[in-house]
Amino acid sequence: MLETAILLIFPLCMSIAAISDLLTMTIPNRISLALAVSFFVLAPAFGLPLAEIAMHLAGAGAVFLACFALFALNVMGGGDAKLLAAAALWFGFDSSLVEFLVYIAFIGGVVTVLIVLLRSQSSTIMAIGLPVPGSLLVAKKIPYGIAIAIGGILAFPSSPLLIAATHATL
Repeated sequence: MLETAILLIFPLCMSIAAISDLLTMTIPNRISLALAVSFFVLAPAFGLPLAEIAMHLAGAGAVFLACFALFALNVMGGGDAKLLAAAALWFGFDSSLVEFLVYIAFIGGVVTVLIVLLRSQSSTIMAIGLPVPGSLLVAKKIPYGIAIAIGGILAFPSSPLLIAATHATL
């Protein structure tokens, strides 16, 4: 039962965050809170030692500090920063966190280019009535939650918590 929770919670939260950011340009705080709380419930249940949980917290803290700086410089949205830090909890402070961040960087670049191209054609898109969320066409921001979610889902198989759950079922 707990294995199912691990398999569902992270991808589901990330998917909801991406869809919300795409449609409304916001990521609800409850998604980041659900990710963080579920990590702290599931990690001990699967036998992650306290020292390893502390390293997960350190990784999330480092990501949060970097994101807070970007938020303060008005480069990153608050919802993106909170989602990124909460998701980083699931990856710890090792190579899986680096993998997660690299995926986000590459996918974020692709998403940004696609949205800029989409916005350059906004008058044509609106004239022919294509069903594109208006926020994508007129907002000045990039819904980076999409990249965070896709990067998280791609890196999720290397998450120490998922690996611990897999070993627990073997």
